[in-house]
Amino acid sequence: MLTPEQQSLFQQQGYLVLKRFIPAERWTAARETARHHLIEQVEPVELESELQYPGAPHPEEDPARTIRRLKQAYDRDPAFAQCATYPELVEVLEQLLAEPIALVRAHHNCIMTKQPAFSSDSWWHQDIRYWRYQKGNLISAWMALGKEHSRNGGLMIVPGSHRLKFTPEQFDSESFFRRDLPDNQRLLDNQVNLTLAAGDLLLFHCRLLHAATRNYTEQSKLAMVFTYRARSDRPLPGSRSAAIADVEL
Repeated sequence: MLTPEQQSLFQQQGYLVLKRFIPAERWTAARETARHHLIEQVEPVELESELQYPGAPHPEEDPARTIRRLKQAYDRDPAFAQCATYPELVEVLEQLLAEPIALVRAHHNCIMTKQPAFSSDSWWHQDIRYWRYQKGNLISAWMALGKEHSRNGGLMIVPGSHRLKFTPEQFDSESFFRRDLPDNQRLLDNQVNLTLAAGDLLLFHCRLLHAATRNYTEQSKLAMVFTYRARSDRPLPGSRSAAIADVEL
């Protein structure tokens, strides 16, 4: 359970790091399963070459099919589902969202990986950019399965940016936050580079500006990412957000 101070910090900053939150037996099982699925390339997956973010290879340059995401983690293996539905995590999310919650299956719900040979930069954005909900007040849970830092593509965030009002002109055609605008850059000067270890939990609001570079080390980086909503914050009918039924917890 979160303290009042932790709840207030999340509301003000838009993120919260809880060290050693996921029990070792859960995250180690998830990590070993993820490694096996990466080696076997168990579908469904998203390849680095599909998105063509900066640093990503062209398909002909990557015959090994470097994986960016293992998709549909909740349904792919019980080891992942047990982390996504960890009772203490559900309790914390219900505190922050102030009502019973649902696990979103249409967004995130994946194992994020950055490989040494080919990985990409994901520049500043808000996750809500492609999501369609009645209120749009969702929280993502990023569960580290190893060390995360600035050298291997650890997350960068702008504290408090989830509370700001932006204009469409502040984003480019792909809804990335423009770095060529002086006002935007002044905001990005407040960025924080997060450092995580296996078992750490990062909670962040869907409107929080965040980014990550490619992996510059020789070791793979893995993390589980799930998104949650209040049960009353339903996806808009006909949208991608409503394409797969969510799981009420």
